[in-house]
Amino acid sequence: MKKNLIIILLACINTLTFGQAHQEIQTDKDSPFVLGVTSQIFSKELAEKRILNIYLPEGYSKTDTTRYPVIYLLDGSADEDFIHITGLVQYNSFEWVARLPKSIVVGIATVDRKRDFTFPTTIGSDQKKYPTSGHSDHFIAFLQNELQPYIAKKYKTNPSKTLIGESLGGLLASEILLEKPELFNKYIIISPSLWWDNGSLLDRDAHLLQASFAQQTDVYIGVGKEGLTPTEKPRVMEVDANLLADKIKQSKSKSIRSISIIYLRKTMGL
Repeated sequence: MKKNLIIILLACINTLTFGQAHQEIQTDKDSPFVLGVTSQIFSKELAEKRILNIYLPEGYSKTDTTRYPVIYLLDGSADEDFIHITGLVQYNSFEWVARLPKSIVVGIATVDRKRDFTFPTTIGSDQKKYPTSGHSDHFIAFLQNELQPYIAKKYKTNPSKTLIGESLGGLLASEILLEKPELFNKYIIISPSLWWDNGSLLDRDAHLLQASFAQQTDVYIGVGKEGLTPTEKPRVMEVDANLLADKIKQSKSKSIRSISIIYLRKTMGL
């Protein structure tokens, strides 16, 4: 499919070049191609500055009354997932596609994934292998107490908040979903590293599972064919993803509107 598309594009380029062969080429002044803005926020919770890459939808204006959903993207550096996720959001929110509402995308640039996206592990070899790990509680506090209020104050937002996380970012998204589900009302979790601490997250009790959980919440889980995990006790990521989906489906709450699992090709791994 991709090969055919490349051939078609090359053919079009050749046709256009041939048709312009006898025309005088005029060049205009170059101008920047702007996809979003980059901001910095100092986090007391993390004791450091964090870089944010922010996409504002077409037509966004501080002076009108329109308010937008916000998509929070883990691993949101310019050289990570920000550009292609923003492209997907932009394309799918075009009026002639209309699969998504126009949305603000907040890409949270990575500093230390092992530190920010993992809770403490009891596995000694992982403690040695990843010495900075185990501080997801600080990162979650940053999201809750600093980042979300900052975005709500600076931009025209509505109550819809989506979290996207892949791999270790998917582990963090899963932890938030089970431990503090009210932080977001839509979760997109891709190949979560649920093998961390030998899958202990899957054994936790969770407010999300109780009948008293009242926030309307959508959960989408995607998993690639990752094979066995690189752990002392091998696990299978596809199995763990299904266990997470099954756990959520067993919730007594009537506010979980959808829980879907999608099978993908191999993703980024850790």
